[in-house]
Amino acid sequence: MPLPDSEIERVLAVAAHPDDIDFGSAATMAGFVAAGIEVTYLLCTYGDQGGFDDTPREQMPVIREAEQRAAAAAVGVQDVRFLSGYRDGWLEPTFELQRDICRVIRQVRPQRVLTASPDRFWDRIGASHPDHLAAGEATVRAVYPAARNPFSWPELIDEEGLQPWTVQEIWLSAHPEANHWVDTTDHFAKKVSALKAHVSQTGQLGDELEARLRQWGTLTAAAGGLDDGRLAEAFRVIATG
Repeated sequence: MPLPDSEIERVLAVAAHPDDIDFGSAATMAGFVAAGIEVTYLLCTYGDQGGFDDTPREQMPVIREAEQRAAAAAVGVQDVRFLSGYRDGWLEPTFELQRDICRVIRQVRPQRVLTASPDRFWDRIGASHPDHLAAGEATVRAVYPAARNPFSWPELIDEEGLQPWTVQEIWLSAHPEANHWVDTTDHFAKKVSALKAHVSQTGQLGDELEARLRQWGTLTAAAGGLDDGRLAEAFRVIATG
């Protein structure tokens, strides 16, 4: 079982691309904000391979950054950060990526970290984009053991003054074996608003977007044993010990 929200002060959500957090957990994030938890988003890339029209590729990073900031604001999140130097479609769980995520963990000092599952979901291959797997793997490695270990990248202490930090739990989205379901019914409208902010990615869906999100939320709630009419987002929650 996850820690109660009343024991959580800060949450860090790490994703490969703009819109990943919103598809997987925007309503959950809205619930955290409503509970008074400080939430930070960290995007590993600017999502330059995304989009469905002839927008020049050099414009896409700027567009998607603005969309992500607007989407975060829709659920009440103001702290949105992007890593530089990582390409959409080329993400790997390198030591450099682990270090950069570790740096943000030590800056934010979250008790809870959310990220994509590093385990491939064979029954939902679309949920296991290679960049998602890479971001999840790098984040899990950054959480344990790097962020808590003073001998992992000692320059983070010596040059930046970032002391070790122990994250208490990891929440993985799109995991093939979820063990925690969040009732998101009351925050569903904010999830829709967040996804609509990603115009370059969802604009072509029109009114179908909300219908799809409701369908997915309904199926997830049923899988978690929630009452009829409820909506949910699902996670694999791991205590880090």
